Amino acid sequence: MSDLLRGLADRAELADLVARHSLWIDERRWDETDRLFTDDVAVTSIRGEAHGIEPLLALVKKGHDTFDRTLHCKSNVVIEIDGDAARVRAHDIGVFVIDDKTEAIAAGVHHYGARRTASGWRFDSLRVEPVALTEALTRAL
Repeated sequence: MSDLLRGLADRAELADLVARHSLWIDERRWDETDRLFTDDVAVTSIRGEAHGIEPLLALVKKGHDTFDRTLHCKSNVVIEIDGDAARVRAHDIGVFVIDDKTEAIAAGVHHYGARRTASGWRFDSLRVEPVALTEALTRAL
């Protein structure tokens, strides 16, 4: 495969991982964790830190399982590849449904580290940089 094609394929795979990260959270696809993250993943967010798959799952569930539903939307994805390592940056807007009449909105920047594995690209780090969080809002619809 030419360098150009390899670069395009890598970018497509990394962008897909970013999208799948949102689905993983929103649809609680915990059984797909190993398709997104390395075993030694390190995560830092406003909710705390996690090192490894099981601590990551505990951290995510601690926050997201309290909501009826969530919806994350990633944008402005910037990918920088250096051989078998990559840095990926994405804006994230999350809607957190508290109940059938209220929700909260959060905005942040996700800073991913990724590496190429025998199974494809996987995130080996994630730092969530919070930007904004609303109080509970009464649903407009």
